[in-house]
Amino acid sequence: MADGDWRGMDRAALSRAYDNSGAVAGSSAFMAALRERSAAFRDARPGELDIPYGDGPRQRFDLFRCGKAGAPLLAFIHGGYWQRNAKDGFSALAEGPLARGLDVAMIGYTLCPEATMTALAAEIPAALASLRAVAAPPRLVVSGWSAGGHLAALAMTCPEVDAGLAVSGIFDLAPIRRTTLDDALHLSEDEVVALSPIRNLPGQAGPLIVAYGGNELPELCRQSQVYQAAWAGTGLPGDLLALPGDDHFTVLDQMIRPDGALTQAALRLAAG
Repeated sequence: MADGDWRGMDRAALSRAYDNSGAVAGSSAFMAALRERSAAFRDARPGELDIPYGDGPRQRFDLFRCGKAGAPLLAFIHGGYWQRNAKDGFSALAEGPLARGLDVAMIGYTLCPEATMTALAAEIPAALASLRAVAAPPRLVVSGWSAGGHLAALAMTCPEVDAGLAVSGIFDLAPIRRTTLDDALHLSEDEVVALSPIRNLPGQAGPLIVAYGGNELPELCRQSQVYQAAWAGTGLPGDLLALPGDDHFTVLDQMIRPDGALTQAALRLAAG
């Protein structure tokens, strides 16, 4: 889909173009199963939970250690279109990286509309700075899925970040402002400009892998493809990782599994 095609859609059509839950049959069951698996993981492998990085009730992160001294850290930001879900429901994604020798942090953040997108985005650098201080990793890889992919891409400018893995993310907020998602986000034009990663490519950054499922909605595929092309076009290091057969939700299995493609990508980034 060409970059300008979304501009010809009306609000209803564009909303459907970004409706990941509606596009994937069984997505609610998948997320419920992930929450159950994450609860079991937290019971079986307690970590350092709910470490505050700010005063807000969601300004917390969980830290799970692999047991290896001096392990690199994968910091993961959950998705939910910036307005739902919580870090606790994604703890199972630590399974794969932990098994391969990475420490893992799960970052929480204040949801919209309680926070503006500007305030929400500012929480992630604060979390990463706190993680650096608490975990003291030799290398920090920031990652996230869906809305978390957007926030991970924005975080590539943070001095604490050595590399990034943005999964199924949104990298241009302009289409989102014209969907029903904006009923909770209330994006301003200034926020679209300031908080769209594709409009704010850094002059210098560590490597970024942009990953997405081959069976995702066309707009989600386009967002990843166009963003990575722009990133690479400025000479920044990184790769595009398409995962054939995966949709917006099953792509998460690629991090839960120790041999999954996302776990492997995280390992490459952590190795430097």
